[in-house]
Amino acid sequence: MVLNLKTDASRASIQIGLVSLLAYLIGFHLTALFHGATASIGGLWSAISGIVVLQTTRHDTWSSASLRVVGTAVGSIISGLYLSLLPFSAVGLCAATVLTVLVCYGLRIADHARLAAITVSVIMVTASLNPTMNALENAALRFGESCIGTALAMLAVILWPHDAPAARRGGPEP
Repeated sequence: MVLNLKTDASRASIQIGLVSLLAYLIGFHLTALFHGATASIGGLWSAISGIVVLQTTRHDTWSSASLRVVGTAVGSIISGLYLSLLPFSAVGLCAATVLTVLVCYGLRIADHARLAAITVSVIMVTASLNPTMNALENAALRFGESCIGTALAMLAVILWPHDAPAARRGGPEP
C-alpha cells in the first residue's frame, strides 16, 4: 500500500506538473497571437483549467471536463454580454455572477455554477486590467484557454491512465 501511495503521488505530481507547464505555454502563446497584453492571463487560466480538470481517475477527469467546458461557456457568455453593454465594476461583477449562477440553476446544471462563476470573475477582472479590450474577444479567449487546459488534462489521462482500485475510491470492489 505504501508503495502504491508513492507511485500514485509520483504519477499525480508529474501529470499535474506536465499539464500545467504545457497548458501555460500553449495558452500563453495562443493568447499572444490575439491579445498580447493578456497572454500571461491566458497561460495562467489554461494551467488552472488543466489542474482543476485533472482528477485521480479517467472517469472523474472526463466528468470534471464536462463541468469545466459547460460552466466556462455559460460564464463566458454572460460576462461577455455584460461587458459588451457596461464597463467593469465590482457591483457589475456581483450582478454577472448572480445571473450566471441563476442561469445554471435554471438550465438544471447547478453543478456547473461554481466554475461558471469563477469564469465570470476571471473575464471581468481581465476587463478591469485591460479596459480597451473587446469584451467578446476577452470572453472567447478565456473560453479557449479553459478548453486548452481541459483538453490537456484529458490527454494526460488517456496517455497515462490510472484508475484507482474501487476500495481506495470508496466504491465496491470490481
